[in-house]
Amino acid sequence: MTREEQEDRSKFSKTLAKMPKVKLPNPINKISKFLKQRSKVLSMSDELRRALYANSAISLDVDVIVPDLVGTTEILSDEHREHLCRHLPARAEGYLWTLVFSTSQHGFSLNSMYRKMAKVESPILLVIEDTEGNVFGALTSCSLHVSDHFYGTGESLLFRFTPRFQAFNWTGDNLYFIKGNNESLAIGAGDGKFGLWLDGDLYQGRTQSCSTYGNEPLAPHEDFVVKTLECWAFI
Repeated sequence: MTREEQEDRSKFSKTLAKMPKVKLPNPINKISKFLKQRSKVLSMSDELRRALYANSAISLDVDVIVPDLVGTTEILSDEHREHLCRHLPARAEGYLWTLVFSTSQHGFSLNSMYRKMAKVESPILLVIEDTEGNVFGALTSCSLHVSDHFYGTGESLLFRFTPRFQAFNWTGDNLYFIKGNNESLAIGAGDGKFGLWLDGDLYQGRTQSCSTYGNEPLAPHEDFVVKTLECWAFI
């Protein structure tokens, strides 16, 4: 190596020594940072989901158009229907309310109610008036039928009109929306309690606070006797 080459190499080494050192990213740190960010996104998504289905005790202050009824109701007033219209899922809005089952017309039988809904593809509004004059019920995301497991979606809700109108939407805590057999029907559950429970004769019922809807009991007394029950479809 010539003297000139030695001097050039020495200058190059000194130049490299003066250059700022660049710290290359640690791939493990990058992965850890990504997972933390993803965890935050998932957490926010969960909070958003719960917020969207949070309990709604106050109706939106907007004008609503209440569709006509196909059938005669013995329970629902215009005021009842206006409150309920504000909480219908989008796929039920604007449709006529069609009576598919009534204890006055079809008898007090859960099996008869199932049969009347066998060909119905629509959310169902189940409305009860008990023997003390309290009006309450449930909006289910689909027709009611016998099932070995819970079914339905978060579109379902519970409601009551006493002492004031309140709608109890899905909390997101579980998926216990609807479950029915020949002996009983349950809507909402958790810890052995049911938001709304009816026996096979549609005569005796029970309403309790449940984690599915975070609801208060729908009637002043936990156990009640059905005076009239109606089911309405949106078709």
